[in-house]
Amino acid sequence: MEKIFWCDKLVDEILEREEKLEEKSDVFITESGLGASGIPHIGSAGDCVRAYMIFLALKDRGLKSKYYAVSDDRDGLRKVPIGFPKNLEESIGHPVSNIDDPFGCHRSYGEHMSSLLMDGMEKIGVEFEFISSDDLYKKGVMDKEIKEILKNHEKAGEIIKRETLQERYTEQYPFFVICENCGKIYTTRITDFHNDKVEYVCDESFLGKNSETGEEIRVKGCGYRGETSIRNGKLQWKVEFAARWKALKINFEAFGKDILDSVKVNDAICREMLNFEPPVHALYELFVEKSGERISKSKGNVFTPQVWLDYGSPESMRLLMLKRLNYTRVVNLFEIPKHMDEVDRLANVYFGEEEISNERERAHLKRLYEYVCLLKPPEEKPLTVSHYTLIDICNVIPKKIKNRYEIIKNILLRTKLLPKDFDESELKKRIEYATNFVEDVGKTKREKIELNSLEKKALSIFKEKLTEDMSAEEIQTLIFETAKENEIKPRDFFKTIYRVILGVDQGPRAGSLIKIIGVERIKEIISEYR
Repeated sequence: MEKIFWCDKLVDEILEREEKLEEKSDVFITESGLGASGIPHIGSAGDCVRAYMIFLALKDRGLKSKYYAVSDDRDGLRKVPIGFPKNLEESIGHPVSNIDDPFGCHRSYGEHMSSLLMDGMEKIGVEFEFISSDDLYKKGVMDKEIKEILKNHEKAGEIIKRETLQERYTEQYPFFVICENCGKIYTTRITDFHNDKVEYVCDESFLGKNSETGEEIRVKGCGYRGETSIRNGKLQWKVEFAARWKALKINFEAFGKDILDSVKVNDAICREMLNFEPPVHALYELFVEKSGERISKSKGNVFTPQVWLDYGSPESMRLLMLKRLNYTRVVNLFEIPKHMDEVDRLANVYFGEEEISNERERAHLKRLYEYVCLLKPPEEKPLTVSHYTLIDICNVIPKKIKNRYEIIKNILLRTKLLPKDFDESELKKRIEYATNFVEDVGKTKREKIELNSLEKKALSIFKEKLTEDMSAEEIQTLIFETAKENEIKPRDFFKTIYRVILGVDQGPRAGSLIKIIGVERIKEIISEYR
């Protein structure tokens, strides 16, 4: 049967790769890297979700599989992220696993950063085996691969030059030692390699940065010369992936467009130096904010998984990661309601409540929904309710009023936006998401209701006559009288009132609703329809 969803197609590619291997895989392993040098953003979570989905797809084929989340915690700190203490500047150039956690809650800065992403992964349902790069080096897991690359460093340099036009490593070893004197990693260069030892000098420099102030910081080596173990350093990342892939026997890793050249180099290193067929890849476009600027770990535009989950479900966030890989994703808070409604639509298609005439499209959407549900779709259709409408309703029903949940539920029931039987806990969670959105983000840009001149005139008259001291019954009477005076059927004018205030055709008794919301707020809303 033809595979139509990208996860399933990639499993086919993984199995095709397997046929080429002399040493077959007992376990199929997917991997993603966890950046540990800056605040992990939603793009970092995307790496994890995609690798996890391939892990699930392999298991779905009856294959034994694992997913490794590998923290790049031996990387050196290059930038102080926004919001972090200025004294962290002193640690620029040091491996993040050797820097104290500035907030005092973890053993190191690197562990603190990795924990933020792991927390986000757990909240969106991603299960993983955590691996520390620092531990991989300390325990010698990649010793064999490191020695092969250092022994043939000229060849590695030529491959790097061929693939990227970068000539630096035709003269230098692609390896950074952690200086035993000053503790920095990117200021060292190897002068000789023999057995398991490297001789080095700490005399290089690079530009670091404080992202809070924008200040560039020149980091210089201390001049120390020494000899140390290959376990006291790290490979340059143009060869590091290759060593890790072989040592851990990785079958799949996705990557972003921004590191395409590095992946090409590492693939070549695998084939030409390590006698290893590189893992299957999936190239994806990057997440950008609304301005078109790529989301960065060290800038102030960090959009974390935890932020999304304040306003939307894990399913909606997983959908964001699962849609077409080769399209740049615009990510901002206003994308969340859209994805909430898209998940609902997928549920309607999956359970046959929305007809899709094209059989291929229908099969694709149903399979997408299964992955959104981690290949464990519910037996019965979950609650679906327009999230945009829910936000509009939550925007005008104050959080502090008594029986708010019952009022909102009544509005949804009267307008038939809720089924007769539904899970109350699901609705309460949806209302919580919508309320958080209204309080922290603001109302979505709902299209204005189309009104004719007579309706606008009647609304204006109603607004002018509406006063704070009116009772709910008096407001109800005023609506009737305004309709009759303007030769509008009362039923139609009530419908107009509901549509303007709530964005729906019906609701609870209008006079009571207006008293609950508040006369001044109602006047503000009506003023938009002059």
